[in-house]
Amino acid sequence: MGSTPAGAVRISRRAIGVLVLAGAALLPAAPAAGAGDDRPLFRFKDARITESSGLAVSPTHDGIVYTHNDSGDGPRIFAVGEDGRTRATFTIGGATARDWEGMAASVDPATGRGVLWIADIGDNLDGAWPYVTVYKVTEPRAMRDATLPATAYRLRYEGGGRNAEGVMVNPRTGRLYVVSKEMSGSVYEAPARLSTNRVNVLRKVGPAPIMATDAAYAPDGSGFVIRTYFSASVYSAPGKLIAHVTMPPLQQAESISYTRDGTALLTGSEGADSPVYRVPLPPEARGRPASPSARPQAAKPSGRPSPHASRAEGAPGGVPLSMTLLWLGVAVGAIGVIAAVAYRTGR
Repeated sequence: MGSTPAGAVRISRRAIGVLVLAGAALLPAAPAAGAGDDRPLFRFKDARITESSGLAVSPTHDGIVYTHNDSGDGPRIFAVGEDGRTRATFTIGGATARDWEGMAASVDPATGRGVLWIADIGDNLDGAWPYVTVYKVTEPRAMRDATLPATAYRLRYEGGGRNAEGVMVNPRTGRLYVVSKEMSGSVYEAPARLSTNRVNVLRKVGPAPIMATDAAYAPDGSGFVIRTYFSASVYSAPGKLIAHVTMPPLQQAESISYTRDGTALLTGSEGADSPVYRVPLPPEARGRPASPSARPQAAKPSGRPSPHASRAEGAPGGVPLSMTLLWLGVAVGAIGVIAAVAYRTGR
């Protein structure tokens, strides 16, 4: 048999995308857990925000959320208020936007200034890029349009390239993590000290749920959350699940971030006029506001289970067995489509 034509590969990737969305439609819509109804906290009103792919809450500016578009836009981020209106647009100096997929925020302990991390880590060719790039930017003091200087860090995965959409930074250590978007995903840890002179190696430190689309650390560093198309899972450390949190129904769930006080999550979607929801966390999964003097405390049982959380059993990475079976079905269907298309194209 000859090799599969490139056209067949492109078509099959579209088919997989359709099957993924079809799989999402098979799941029951998860209720919005924010204010007790399904209304979003706000919607992006800026017509330039068409594919919000990353989300980060400002650690120093009250009521400001940062976002950026997916591939196809320039190297810029938007500072958005709680009413959904853009307060400022920041161009990232010296950066390129090949496939920006996520962002994170932290605080520089030496200066108290906010730090923004923008991750150019998307790879729709599933590992074709020799390295990916994360940009580090000092958060601006004023909410007005400006160009921000950036430090670029090149990274590669130990064991070969990956497609990824999740990036997070541990506020206790300042360490960067990338979460791959795969059927069997992983959490990758960057070196403690990032180098600008060589490519930094990302090493696998734990599993991630199926097809992770974003991730974020709690403000106090007590744990982190990983978002998928269907739900979110909170961990105290890689592979150590705390809770499974239901998410509101979204057209294409792409982003997640903690609120400043660590008691809730913000999650968003791609598309024009896309919504951002606030989802309260169960007591056992909540973090605390970032504070140099704050010490982590063991979570106390709440006495009754939260309606928005459940222990996930039967699958690695905190994924419920029913979801795993659904994805296996999707995978089988995708393989069938790929085989059919390759056969017809190669005839």
